[in-house]
Amino acid sequence: MKGDPKDLGFSTRAVHAGQPPEPVTGAVAVPIFQTSTFVAPALGENTGYEYARVQNPTRQALEENIAALEGGHGGHAFVTGMAAIQTLMTFLHTGDHAVVSRNTYGGTFRFFTQVLDRYGLEFSWVDTRDLGEVERAMRPNTKMVYVETPTNPMMEITDLAGAAEIAHAHDALLVVDNTFLSPYLQRPLEHGADMVVHSATKYLNGHSDAMGGLVVTRTAEQSEWISFVSKSAGGILPPFESFLVMRGIKTLAVRMDRHEANTKLIVDMLGGHPKIERLHYPGLESHPGHEVQKRQSSGFGGMLTFDVGTYEVAKQVLDRVRVFSLAESLGGVESLISHPASMTHASVPAAERKKLGIHDGLVRVSVGIEDGADLVADLEQALA
Repeated sequence: MKGDPKDLGFSTRAVHAGQPPEPVTGAVAVPIFQTSTFVAPALGENTGYEYARVQNPTRQALEENIAALEGGHGGHAFVTGMAAIQTLMTFLHTGDHAVVSRNTYGGTFRFFTQVLDRYGLEFSWVDTRDLGEVERAMRPNTKMVYVETPTNPMMEITDLAGAAEIAHAHDALLVVDNTFLSPYLQRPLEHGADMVVHSATKYLNGHSDAMGGLVVTRTAEQSEWISFVSKSAGGILPPFESFLVMRGIKTLAVRMDRHEANTKLIVDMLGGHPKIERLHYPGLESHPGHEVQKRQSSGFGGMLTFDVGTYEVAKQVLDRVRVFSLAESLGGVESLISHPASMTHASVPAAERKKLGIHDGLVRVSVGIEDGADLVADLEQALA
């Protein structure tokens, strides 16, 4: 493709942004530059690449691609989603305070409460669905509001524009974990967020064969700091994984459409099932965050949770599935099913899980792109 794709549609940008034909051979796919260093033409000169921890053409192509999709200034690729979050938190200093969605990924909770606490950072865990609670949690030393929407696994929805207004009124950054929806369905920077983070392991890669994390910034200053931290501390995404994530992004739009279409079929079945005590999916009109989600996103995604009441019933369902795979992670082409209380959120204390609604009967589903009828039938027989 010739020219700048920034004014083109999402799928066109997903395929082409940051990926001009390779200039030496004309290769249409960005090559995997599996090298640790780059030869200098002469002393005091370089080709734009010096050392792979600092720059790598394959990683750079992915970073330009995700920045174009989220509508940000710069993209930054890391070896895992948690490495991306770790780098984001270097915007805070000892004694700074962050307001965080009460229901986050268990690894985020563990990192904030068991690692960053040791370095003098302060955290308030807030129901960010209630902007009044967000406002009341702000302090003179609050420097960041960190939001997941939808949350993992309770599918709670935060009004991003409202959260941004509160954060900026207190000179704080709004950081949004956009893993569950991807930039195809939600672009937080358009609603006032300052930075966006993804576990690229999930929907962006989409094939459960690579790990990665991505950050997209709003400003050059933010990108300069993240680049400096990456150079200084490492944690960057290797070229092969960069290639795999970039390849996955090319089909993101068609996959997300299929994920959501299949999810709607499953939700229709579960909604009337006698064994389902509670069903959490923002696409339901009865969901408390449905209208907010409609306003700030173009879809509802492929994640849902349901509660069957007890651990024993949940175990029966999880052990009986045939098409679904019992596994952690999400966002791949294959359908996955898991038990948050003992898997993804085991690091959250039991009393806190209970308060959040993560009961022992809760089941999380990542709906894949298989035939929808097969997925519905599998859950029906598992619940029988």
